[in-house]
Amino acid sequence: MTLTSRIKNVLDPLKSPSKAQLKEALIKLNIHLRDFDDLPQPTLGKPYNRKLLFKNEEVEMLVMNWSQLECAPHDHGHSHGWIQVLSGTSLNTVYEMSGTGLPAELFQEYHHQGKYFYAPKKAIHKMQTSNQTDLITLHLYSPPITGMIVYDLKKCAACIVSDDCGAWWPDEQKQKIKEFQLKKES
Repeated sequence: MTLTSRIKNVLDPLKSPSKAQLKEALIKLNIHLRDFDDLPQPTLGKPYNRKLLFKNEEVEMLVMNWSQLECAPHDHGHSHGWIQVLSGTSLNTVYEMSGTGLPAELFQEYHHQGKYFYAPKKAIHKMQTSNQTDLITLHLYSPPITGMIVYDLKKCAACIVSDDCGAWWPDEQKQKIKEFQLKKES
């Protein structure tokens, strides 16, 4: 059975999956780095390049190959999901939001190859490769991500990005659905 058909068989039946159901599906798929013939190469000047493996109305699954750059702090819109580290080590920074101000760093955690970690709805985080490792991650979200907010902490700004933009400040105006200023907390 091909990887594509394996993914479809496990993910197609899911309907508004819970946190536990998403993790169960990811574990059942038992995906490893060796399952990929052609991984996307990291994009020059971007934190990662991604490849969509599966998407329907309920869920989406992507594999991401990371450069040495960190992504911007972001949420996943109204989606929640699991991230599995297929290779390398990820440094995940979690933020908390206070009112209409800037997100404030709450804590950092390392996730090594084989680890799973959860991304709740509206939670803000950023990721990067750690210790110069080749980071490759697998992401399973429900529903498919739309309305992601990306934060630029230096500019005190945030924007809702189009679905084709990743977790970085958009290069193209058409990828900025809505941009807004934030306030520095005093």
